[in-house]
Amino acid sequence: MHSPILGPAPAPPPADDQRVLGTVAVVGTGLIGTSIALALTGQGVTVHLDDHDPAHARTAASLGAGVTETADGPVDLAVIAVPPAHVGRTLRALQRRGVARAYTDVASVKVQPWRDVVALGCDAGTYVGGHPMAGRERSGPLAAQAGLFDGRAWVLSPSRRTGPYALRAATELVHRCGAVPVMMTPGLHDSAVALVSHAPHVVSALMAARLQYATDGELRLAGQGLRDVTRIAGGDPDLWVEILTANSAAVADVLEDLAQDLEGVANALRRSSQAGQDVRREGAELIRHTLRRGQTGHGRLPGKHGGARIPCEAVLVRIGDEPGELARLLDDTRTLGVNIEDVTIQHDAGRSGTVELLVAAGAAEKLACELGRQGWPCEVGEGA
Repeated sequence: MHSPILGPAPAPPPADDQRVLGTVAVVGTGLIGTSIALALTGQGVTVHLDDHDPAHARTAASLGAGVTETADGPVDLAVIAVPPAHVGRTLRALQRRGVARAYTDVASVKVQPWRDVVALGCDAGTYVGGHPMAGRERSGPLAAQAGLFDGRAWVLSPSRRTGPYALRAATELVHRCGAVPVMMTPGLHDSAVALVSHAPHVVSALMAARLQYATDGELRLAGQGLRDVTRIAGGDPDLWVEILTANSAAVADVLEDLAQDLEGVANALRRSSQAGQDVRREGAELIRHTLRRGQTGHGRLPGKHGGARIPCEAVLVRIGDEPGELARLLDDTRTLGVNIEDVTIQHDAGRSGTVELLVAAGAAEKLACELGRQGWPCEVGEGA
């Protein structure tokens, strides 16, 4: 397999006197575009907002993401935050108007936009393809967050025609948004996101679709596991149709492999329900093998901010469903000097819930003991 790295890793964040981004245009003020604008304005960059729906741009501006007035001259960088199918045409229109000195996009696929850029005769020297690996299940400017990209990978796909200024401006954008630049070719990027983003969204949607036919009584039994599996299924279907069809072949490859595994597990479950002991044993072993493969794959996921995975243990704390309870728990944890790697909450049917505090292995017993002394009902759970 070819390396996804095109060359040396991008330079570290530029010093203040080496920065080139003083003015930026953000074209498309949905979740990603507005989040970028918020991150930039928070650092003093002048951001000009544009959207095919002026109401979206005005909403983003009201959040402090920038201004809706057109810049007097070319801005330092234009960020094209539109669906993949519209990147090429938008870039061509912006370049013809001379909107910016350089351009980048944030589309979640990279092959098709690049093909459109070439086919439409755009100036490839001032363009760098990009994709921040961050998002939320909600959409629109009101869902935007300035810290959405903190510590997240942000793919840049420069071509051989990309000029040094365009790459420098795009790389600075990534750093200013708190993300980590990763250089990948368009093809390798699309194969990667088919596996880690696009196919998982389809799987989540398919599982969530089963809930259409559930009774109210069945749904009352739903716990955190089901919520975790189906969380991303709440994304905008129209946007996801564009994303999936733009990366159709790569996503289909992943789903076909998954379908074979699902068929194998379904057949094994049927066999394990049959009377013969040998047949049941054979089915159980196939299921066990599949689950172990899943356990191995899960173990390969990186830790926070893409770093090495830290062995963790969970402290399970019971809290009341009352205002301020979670804040009080986290504040008590902070005073104990224990770093929280992750937090999840499982709500019970009554007015209480369980907070899972994931901490570095070895710290859980101490944390549980100290929280218990402060009156929190808690216990050490399974490691992660």
